[in-house]
Amino acid sequence: MKQKQRPLSPFMIGPYYKPQLTSLMSITHRATGVFLSVVGAPLLLWWLIAVSSGPDAYMAMQTSLGGWLGSLVIIASVFCLSFHFLNGIRHLVWDTGTALEIEKAYALGWVVLAGSLVLTILLSGALL
Repeated sequence: MKQKQRPLSPFMIGPYYKPQLTSLMSITHRATGVFLSVVGAPLLLWWLIAVSSGPDAYMAMQTSLGGWLGSLVIIASVFCLSFHFLNGIRHLVWDTGTALEIEKAYALGWVVLAGSLVLTILLSGALL
């Protein structure tokens, strides 16, 4: 008897599974957490050490981050921090049992994305 071929996993993106905003937001939340751990925290530590070491160390750090690559790292860090913070609030709202309906979950997801972009623009403008 021939068995029917089925997808091995519901997480297979492509013909079997259409990505949903809620799953993409969850994956992005984890990715931004990793980015903040690997890039954001060392960058903040470097800044704190440079500030406490005096004007020469601070100026060297500013020079290193002054180019387009440094600006990109700062903007990415600010976006990751904004997204992770706002999405964390969304998860706390869900923990109260509120906004679990799919329409509200999607609406909150779009609010988190828009808020992250707005915060990134405002904060990056102040930092750069």
